[in-house]
Amino acid sequence: MKLNTLNYNYSKPKKRLGRGIGSGKGKTSGRGHKGQKSRSGVAIKSFEGGQMPLYRRLPKRGFKSFTKKSIAMINLSKLQENIAKKRILPETKINLISLKKLNLINNKYKKLKIIGNTEVKSKLEAEVNFISKAAKANIEKSGGKVTLIK
Repeated sequence: MKLNTLNYNYSKPKKRLGRGIGSGKGKTSGRGHKGQKSRSGVAIKSFEGGQMPLYRRLPKRGFKSFTKKSIAMINLSKLQENIAKKRILPETKINLISLKKLNLINNKYKKLKIIGNTEVKSKLEAEVNFISKAAKANIEKSGGKVTLIK
């Protein structure tokens, strides 16, 4: 006998329901008599016999922020790449409208945030709703200007 010649069968054959009294699962097929659960096509999810179900016993937790979805985030490195490719001219003001026109951000966004701590080689004039500390420091270090909109 070798290991590769062993024939193991982990699964038992399924018991066929409703095949006569001698099968052990005949007549009512293990469903008992009458009632909702004896009928076909009924599933009572999370019903605990009238006891308060678990999902209602537990407290509600957390929240979904509705504003987070409408903020476009753009990295300084991406802006720098586009300036190098001459898609963005250094003297243009970087704001939500100009970035939407260049197809750098989607039209669904209503606010703009600049992030990242990449070195900026050219002067940038940014008009944004939010900006990270590192991004602001790098823009101002290169001689640029950041205006916050509320």
